[in-house]
Amino acid sequence: MPYRPGQTTPFKVSRSKIELYKQCPRCFWLDVRLKIKRPEGPPFNINKTIDELFKKEFDGYRVKGEPHPLMVEYKVDAVPFSHEKLDQWRETFVGVQFVHEPTNLLIFGGVDDLWVAPDGAVIVVDYKATSKGKEVDINADWQISYKRQVEVYQWLLRRNELTVSDTAYFVYANGRADLDGFNDRVEFRTKVIPYTGSDSWIERTLLEMKACMDGDMPPVGESIMGGECEFCAYARARTKLTLTELQKRSKTSA
Repeated sequence: MPYRPGQTTPFKVSRSKIELYKQCPRCFWLDVRLKIKRPEGPPFNINKTIDELFKKEFDGYRVKGEPHPLMVEYKVDAVPFSHEKLDQWRETFVGVQFVHEPTNLLIFGGVDDLWVAPDGAVIVVDYKATSKGKEVDINADWQISYKRQVEVYQWLLRRNELTVSDTAYFVYANGRADLDGFNDRVEFRTKVIPYTGSDSWIERTLLEMKACMDGDMPPVGESIMGGECEFCAYARARTKLTLTELQKRSKTSA
């Protein structure tokens, strides 16, 4: 159901909707108020498969209470975290939940994995997969979305009364294209990348989002990220072209 200004029932907002707002308030408004969504790209089925296989691997070590070999290789002093709600927290449309009272928004997000340090601090872990010729990292400008993703998870878990480490980890698999052939398999090199997160931006952003939801539709192309939203720019150009064509036809038929 679309959001109705003044509604008393908490409105569910996913982690990805927070990211959408950060990218473009107009696209966010159209989504939550009118249910007009951005065009979706093709599904990342290979990435989803890798996620599931990673979960099976780490779950095996979770049962044993031992670190995964990748954790040992990258000197992460932790073991996979066991919790009665872990399966729920991993569900895409359920996830870790919290009602933010100042905005009456029910924030949720599904984590990939959680580890726990010897001092009891819970560590957010996110699986990523790609295929590129250089070593993977999280330094590109567009990867700010990855960083905000784990920071939202950190914020949610803290509001579920867990002690959460500022350090999160990306388990990043990189498909190799330097082999002699396919032979019914793709090999990956996996890197564990630490990231020190900060959720200090989230409270302010939720208040801004609620004001956006309650207000009029934002102007075309005003992107918080800087520059023009490519989706809004396309919609504006297409509308302008359509109107120009209609005007031409009108003059021709007159």
